[in-house]
Amino acid sequence: MNASTVGPPAPVLSYSPVVLSVPGRPVVLQVRVTAPATGTGLPVILLSHGHGPSNNLSSLNGYGPIVNLWAALGFVVIQPTHLNSRTLGHVLADVPGAPFFWRSRTEDMTYILDRLDVIEKAVPLLASRIDHNKVAVAGHSLGGFTASQLLGARITDPDTGQEANLIEPRIKAGVLLAAPGRGGKVLTGFMAEKTPFFRTTDFSAMTTPALVVAGDKDDSRHFTDMGPAWHTDPYTLAPGPKTLLTLFGAEHGLGGVAGYDAAETTDENPGLVAALAQLTAAYLHSRLHPGDTAWQTACEALATGPEPVGRVETK
Repeated sequence: MNASTVGPPAPVLSYSPVVLSVPGRPVVLQVRVTAPATGTGLPVILLSHGHGPSNNLSSLNGYGPIVNLWAALGFVVIQPTHLNSRTLGHVLADVPGAPFFWRSRTEDMTYILDRLDVIEKAVPLLASRIDHNKVAVAGHSLGGFTASQLLGARITDPDTGQEANLIEPRIKAGVLLAAPGRGGKVLTGFMAEKTPFFRTTDFSAMTTPALVVAGDKDDSRHFTDMGPAWHTDPYTLAPGPKTLLTLFGAEHGLGGVAGYDAAETTDENPGLVAALAQLTAAYLHSRLHPGDTAWQTACEALATGPEPVGRVETK
């Protein structure tokens, strides 16, 4: 599989906002739902956005490049606007948990699962088409941290000193896109003081199957001097079953997953995003549908193709 691999176009439906009133949340929870135009028994991907400098990329309005491809490949993708979104910054600047709202982000996903039937009925042409037992989580950057917690990673809450165990058993698999790595002494960059919840990250309890995606040029010096290897920690330090997909030449944007023509995407490559969508979709299809060979086929194509976009390791 190479960066020019693009499947045939498939129509998708996107509907937003679905508005959910959550008790105790300072603002309503708004989500976008994107789904294939046809099909039933559709699996779900809950997508957690990153933090980022743009307003709408960190909201339900971002991540179109990969969301639309995932939907075309047979998934219902649900995107919440987390409280850390810059679209809400002027409203929530003084609310406890600001500006990152690390715990609230995981609570958003749990609430979406609690109300999945409501969301399904609210979206035109979607009723009775979702398989509620086939749910995955994906997250990019800070969203990868959120996803890792839902998969079982733990931290010590910097405010209470108590361990935060936020695993969501209804989630059967995950995809971590350019996710943060370990805490401790490796956090030497200027952002380390601003993100105390990163300091105690522990992947040893992240037992849910996951695909960790890391760019081999993703050097997050504002957090650590470890270089791109920091983003492979969720694979290296977590128990199996885990898979690592290292993308060649990819930086933090992984080719541009967060938005079309976004100025902060330093490595824009639509072909890479298309290949990434196909690989991640194949992984999740095989994880959520026992016996499905999509992932095996994708890995074989990746290994034998003339211009591979990356390499795969598994444990």
